[in-house]
Amino acid sequence: MHGTPHIVSDVMTTTVVSVGRGAPFKEIVRLMRDWRVSALPVVEGEGRVVGVVSEADLLRREEFRDAEEVRDGQEVRDAAAEAGAPTAGGLMTAPALTVRPGATLSQAARIMARGGVKRLPVVDEVGVLQGVVSRADLLKVFLRDDEEIAEEVRREVVSYLFPAPASLLRVAVRDGVVTLAGRIRDTSLVPVAARLVRAVEGVVDVDFDLAPRPAPSVAAGPERTSGAGRP
Repeated sequence: MHGTPHIVSDVMTTTVVSVGRGAPFKEIVRLMRDWRVSALPVVEGEGRVVGVVSEADLLRREEFRDAEEVRDGQEVRDAAAEAGAPTAGGLMTAPALTVRPGATLSQAARIMARGGVKRLPVVDEVGVLQGVVSRADLLKVFLRDDEEIAEEVRREVVSYLFPAPASLLRVAVRDGVVTLAGRIRDTSLVPVAARLVRAVEGVVDVDFDLAPRPAPSVAAGPERTSGAGRP
């Protein structure tokens, strides 16, 4: 099979806003509002990602400040000082969860799920910011045209597992659901086909309407006679 899965660089956003360690609280809030994002990469130097500051990080800071206003005493003031100044460097989560541009979309989704995040900074081999990939970006593959999906299934699955003329298969796709219909010689390959079809990006599910194709009968050849006894 020659097809390759989509990778992060295919769907990531390359126009990205980031902040430095010293960005103040209000600037972070303003950037999140203006760019309509829930988290910002924190960078230093030539753009190396050192952390991520999110809405959750900002809200934790506000919750702590509310607690400080309710309670009284030196202990709370000392704890507030230890929490760091209200800048990106003091608020961010570090180290940041990141992903490389060449990672597959399933790998990026796994990192997001395990880290409980909605967006990942995309970095190169030295950690420099290249873009951002979000959950919405990962779902873009499910917007692929049905005929585009069908063509990939024909090319990368059917022609590989059920080459003609041993099988006669029709591929139809509707709203991302693939249907394979027709006759095949080897029905034991159906589970393999199901797994490969579901791996095609944009496929929601796969259905089968298959029947075994009988082996061709061997036609009898013309009767041959010996030349013995001829005049």
